[in-house]
Amino acid sequence: MSETISDVNVVISTEPLPSNERIAERKTIVYETRLDPTVIKLTGEKVKDQLFARFGFLKPKPEEVQFVSMGKYYEPYVMISGTYSLNYYRKCFYTVSIDKQVLEVILLDHKLKPEQSMDSSAGDRYVIKLEGEERIVNEAKASLLLDRFGQDVTLEKLPFAPSEKNPKKVLATCGAEDIAENADVDMLRSRILKHPADINRIVSELFEVTERAVIYTPRFTVLYRNLKTNEERTIEFDGVTGERLQQRKRAVSHGTVSVPPPPPPPEE
Repeated sequence: MSETISDVNVVISTEPLPSNERIAERKTIVYETRLDPTVIKLTGEKVKDQLFARFGFLKPKPEEVQFVSMGKYYEPYVMISGTYSLNYYRKCFYTVSIDKQVLEVILLDHKLKPEQSMDSSAGDRYVIKLEGEERIVNEAKASLLLDRFGQDVTLEKLPFAPSEKNPKKVLATCGAEDIAENADVDMLRSRILKHPADINRIVSELFEVTERAVIYTPRFTVLYRNLKTNEERTIEFDGVTGERLQQRKRAVSHGTVSVPPPPPPPEE
């Protein structure tokens, strides 16, 4: 009887090496604004007193909360999908048990002499050591949806709406934040491109981005001021669904508060 034992442990490296790449062109998609600003303002008027509530129930009178301004911006989300394939050889070493009476083993025209095993637990055992290569194919794929901070988000975070016909013009008008050209590709690459540390030689390697887009969805911010305390707070609404998103506090000042003007209206 013979026993085959692999002595090689695979160690995964976190530092990817150069690879062949196919990168799809990135699309820019801007969702249409589905709600009129007047509707957003009316919605804000209904809840403006809640912005300054204390202990959850002490609210100012509606007339004590003044509308200051309304602005619009576009929140970017990155969508990217791709695959990675690595076909490679790694060195391997095998230890095969041999009958102690055997003086010589011939394999593939190579003469191998058995030697006593260094493993003390194996007892009086003789082995031959074989060196070779193993061929392995690693494949990985991923589809990511990321916010502008590079954090994963679910599809529920992203509403669906028709897209603007001239997205670049809309973004230029609103001064939307740019996403670095290769930020999405670098993020996907870091997720799926992993090189084993024991690579001996590479047969083929391909990192492919099959789909990528930056999706901009409209947001409205409505700023209110508490006339008694001069405190200011902002309500944020989704421009597609009208959903209230979050509340932001501004610094309290008992003097004059500088309020940035809302962005200019889109060009017709």
